[in-house]
Amino acid sequence: MKFGPVAVSAAEGAILAHSLDLPDGSRLRKGLRLGKVEMERLDWYGVEEVVAARLEAGDVHEDAAADALARALVPELDGLRLGVPGTGRVNVFAETTGVAEIDAKKINAVNALHPMITVATVPPWQRMAVRGMVATVKVISYAVPGAALEAACAAGQGALRLRPVTRRRATLIQTFVGEELQGKGPEAVAKRLHRLGADLVAESNVPHEEEALSLALAAAREAAQSDVILILTGSATSDPDDVAPAALRHAGGHMERFGMPVDPGNLLFFGDLAGLPVIGLPGCARSPALNGADWVLERILCDVPVTDADVAAMGVGGLLKEIPTRPQPRDPK
Repeated sequence: MKFGPVAVSAAEGAILAHSLDLPDGSRLRKGLRLGKVEMERLDWYGVEEVVAARLEAGDVHEDAAADALARALVPELDGLRLGVPGTGRVNVFAETTGVAEIDAKKINAVNALHPMITVATVPPWQRMAVRGMVATVKVISYAVPGAALEAACAAGQGALRLRPVTRRRATLIQTFVGEELQGKGPEAVAKRLHRLGADLVAESNVPHEEEALSLALAAAREAAQSDVILILTGSATSDPDDVAPAALRHAGGHMERFGMPVDPGNLLFFGDLAGLPVIGLPGCARSPALNGADWVLERILCDVPVTDADVAAMGVGGLLKEIPTRPQPRDPK
């Protein structure tokens, strides 16, 4: 692509690089391909030179390039929608609730190929609402070399996907110490589920004892009402052998991970009970504020495997906003 000043007499077919105000109060906007009508107007007003971009053999116009790359990134369009190309940009939107699966290596490879070809995305596994923007493809210049575009399409093939919610029914088991339950746990949990189109379909409250919780877990499994079981304990789970993890094992399940490098949310644990995911929520889940439990819950509701290694990798970016209900602030006065 050639870019720079060009005589109006030689500018037909070129792309106007900067908007131009004419004496009659009208404006020729940048990005306009100059045709005969525009050429006549420029000549009429005595404009002799414009700054323009002229495509060369093998160049691809910005809109066509952005559209081609977006289609390579999202070849299946399963749960995602591509916006209309314009000014070298194509936005990628979620068509349903879920989490954004992003191959960061592929996106980085695309962005390393040519500085005029760019892709920006939300963070991997970001919770997405309907019509939420997952990514934007932007071709910065008015055209890019076809070879560079072809390489970008190959490098980014299938890099974007939306994992929809498949587990839409949850059971909440709360434990209590003494006579009363703590806080508004069910309300906060229900709001978390509703954000992803899931529902709290069953609740039970049991004493904070291994045997009682184990029986409640077994009953929830046998009822077959839910796709996931959530535990919210009246006393914080502070060890892999504490009441809630022990109850899970007693009921015949296993624990995948206890603890996470996300704050608030350190005291989360999760595992499995006869094929049913079980999440032991940290106490901060009683607040609607973002915490580590959201990152695990959202993936599990979307049937995204969560491993010990996945949780261990959440520490960078895992220092979240302080919540008012935190019993021990990070920086006590």
